[in-house]
Amino acid sequence: MNFGNETETIEFKKSISELKEGIISIASMLNKNGYGILYFGVKNDGEIIGQEIGGQTLKNISQSIANFIKPQVVPSISVEYIDDKTVIKVEAKGNDKPYSAYGRYYIRSSDEDRDIAPNKLKDLMNSMHVETITKIEATNQFLSFNQLKGLYLNTGLTLNEATYKQNLNLLCENGKYNLLADILSDSNSFSIKVAKFSGIDKTELIKRNEYGYKCLLISITQVLDYMEAINDTVVDVTGGIRIEKKLFDFSCFREAWLNACLHNKWTRLTPPAVYIYSNRIEIISTGGLPADYSLDDFYMGRSKPINLELQKIMGQLNYIEQTGHGVPLIVSKYGKKAFDITDNFITVTIPFSENQKIKNVEYSGLSTTQRKILELIKDDNELTVSEMVAILNLGQTTINNALKKLKSLGYIQRIGSNKTGTWKVL
Repeated sequence: MNFGNETETIEFKKSISELKEGIISIASMLNKNGYGILYFGVKNDGEIIGQEIGGQTLKNISQSIANFIKPQVVPSISVEYIDDKTVIKVEAKGNDKPYSAYGRYYIRSSDEDRDIAPNKLKDLMNSMHVETITKIEATNQFLSFNQLKGLYLNTGLTLNEATYKQNLNLLCENGKYNLLADILSDSNSFSIKVAKFSGIDKTELIKRNEYGYKCLLISITQVLDYMEAINDTVVDVTGGIRIEKKLFDFSCFREAWLNACLHNKWTRLTPPAVYIYSNRIEIISTGGLPADYSLDDFYMGRSKPINLELQKIMGQLNYIEQTGHGVPLIVSKYGKKAFDITDNFITVTIPFSENQKIKNVEYSGLSTTQRKILELIKDDNELTVSEMVAILNLGQTTINNALKKLKSLGYIQRIGSNKTGTWKVL
């Protein structure tokens, strides 16, 4: 019989000569999952080789765990007989994180025990007492949820008017609305922006769309709809073969945006955002990786939701599939370099196609005003001069002169009358 592979909750040691390493593994597994099993008499590959047991063997294991793991845990130690061989099983449970072994702190990552960096140890300690979005009271206690109810109806689900607030965890223990209720309400204070810039940095802002101040799930959908609408088809005729491809991979953007909204640290009261540059898209969410969550966990798509109650609601409404494939999908398309992870932010960068970069260079001879107007028209071909004046905060004469220049250069064309017609980008 073979025990299989080591995991985040199972560790093998050939004998009690590796007792110290085994105790470190127990503390490591407790810090990661609050649970772990250690076997003595089993090789790393799961092969059972057996463990000799003396009169003091089990007592020594128990005393060593009591002496060298802090805070103290009381393990369950048993002897198992498998294929005529003796194996010692040590099972430990505990939620008094963080646990130290021999005065140091470790965290489990896959089947390895890793030192916890000082800043991550602090986060791990704070995570035991952190206020979640279901425990923080909403500033506004006069909330309505008609938009949320409509989403459930559209999905074929009905909310019980008398119990849905409790069932969806929208209330604190004292009965007041919590932060989760606030971000899902019909009207809130969270501004979710999609900002568009003319170049590769934030020097020149062209347009800023506002999708916040409403139920978060409605805002999520509106951002997805807008990004899908601007995802133009780019034609590549290199080599004489016509190849059509989109400006960016929308499936990757969708996963990045949904993850940003779901895993955003809403307790910091800073919503996620989307920035569009001439060569890329950036999706930014607040909060780095959890203390007991490694980069390997992240890139492999192992789920560690910060907002469990929000995840449940998004799952019920088919926003997410909870398969953990989003990050691996982005990595497969753009590599790990698509992610910039710090202690306070996670930024996902989705580059545009090479053809689009070349296309943007063609506009480099235009003035700032002309480029801004061109981008506005690309996003909305029904804009009037008055609306451009309001958006760009420029005079009507300036706008008219820029439009005249763009038409003379062959960048745009007016289809129909000045009053009811539309713009066409050439």
